Amino acid sequence: MSRNPITRVRAKGDAFSIGFTLGRATASGFSQRVLSTEEFQALYARWRGSEYLQALQSAARAAYPHFVREIEGIAEGAGQDFETVFLWNCRGDLRLPEHVSPVTKAIAAAGCTTLLIPAKGDAPAIIAHNEDGSAEFLGACSWVEVEPDEGPAWSSFMYPGMLPGHTFGLNEAGVVQTVNHISPQDFQPGVPRQVICRAILDARSLDEAIEILKRKDRASGFHHNLGEAKTRRLASVEAPASGCAVREATSPRAHANHLLFREFDGLKQTITLSSRNRQEAADRMIAEGALAGGAGAVLFDETTPIYCDRDRHGDVAQTLATSFFALFPDRIEWLVHPTPDELDTLNGTIRVV
Repeated sequence: MSRNPITRVRAKGDAFSIGFTLGRATASGFSQRVLSTEEFQALYARWRGSEYLQALQSAARAAYPHFVREIEGIAEGAGQDFETVFLWNCRGDLRLPEHVSPVTKAIAAAGCTTLLIPAKGDAPAIIAHNEDGSAEFLGACSWVEVEPDEGPAWSSFMYPGMLPGHTFGLNEAGVVQTVNHISPQDFQPGVPRQVICRAILDARSLDEAIEILKRKDRASGFHHNLGEAKTRRLASVEAPASGCAVREATSPRAHANHLLFREFDGLKQTITLSSRNRQEAADRMIAEGALAGGAGAVLFDETTPIYCDRDRHGDVAQTLATSFFALFPDRIEWLVHPTPDELDTLNGTIRVV
C-alpha cells in the first residue's frame, strides 16, 4: 500500500462546476486535515469577518472573478461556507498571530526546492520540484486534470480545499509553473497569491505569465519557476507584493524559500534554517556536477536537507511529492512521484497547442 496515495481527479465545465468537482474530491481531506489544525484555527479566529479579509476578497473578485467562482465551487463541493474556504486560500496573505506554537510557525513557513535546467541541443529543458508541506497532508492531496469551458486545459497538484496552481502544474499552451514559498514582510490588501498562481495556469505564454506577476495589486507573493515548451525558455521569478524580478535561466540553478535577487536586498524577510540549508546544499551539488545523474540525484538525496522526511530526519516539513517536467517544443512530458520509493506513479504527456 502506498505511503502517500495521490488521487487523480478530472474536472470539466464552467468555473463553478470545476470548483465543485475539486471541492467534493477533497472534502474529507479539508474537514479532517485542515479545520482542526492550529494554523487554521488561529487564522480563523483572527481574520474571519475582518475588513482585511474582505479587502482581499474584493480585490480577487475585481481582478479574477472566474477564479473566485472556482473557490465558491470548491466550498460548495466540500460542504463548507465560502468565507471559510476563501480564508484558507489566503493563508499566505494573512499574518499568523504571535501566540501560535513554534511548530505551527515552522509549518506555515515550510517551502519547496526547485531546479531549473536549461535545454542543451535537442534535449528538453527541465523543471524539477520537491513540494514540501505539513506531513498531515500525506495521502490527502490530488493531481487534478481540468478541461475548462474557456481557456487552456491544465493540470496541477492540489491541497485539500485550495485553489490549484500554487504547487506545480502545466497547461496545454506549454506553460509550466512550480512555486516556492517566501516570507517577506510586505503584506498589503490586494489579490491573494493563490489566485495569482491560478491565473498563471491560464497563461498562453511565458511572457503572459510574467506580466501577471508584475501586477502592482498583489497581496503577498511567491517565488515562481516558469517554463515555456515552445521556446524551451525557463525563468526564475521572485515576486513579493512589493516587486517582481525576473532571471531567465541560462545555466542550472536552484531555489528554496527565500529571496536571492539583489533587487530585494533591502526587503525584510524571514529566512528559515531549512531554506538556507537546502539552498546551500542544492547550489553545492549543482557546482559539483550532481545533475549528471539527473535532477532526481539532487531532489531525492537524503544525505542533505533537500528531501524532507519527518520520519527519517525529524523534519518539521515533509516532501509530499516530487515532480519532473521535460519541455520539448511540441510537448511536455511529466512525472509525479509520491516518494523516492514510489516512482512514476503519475505520468503523462501533454501536447502543446
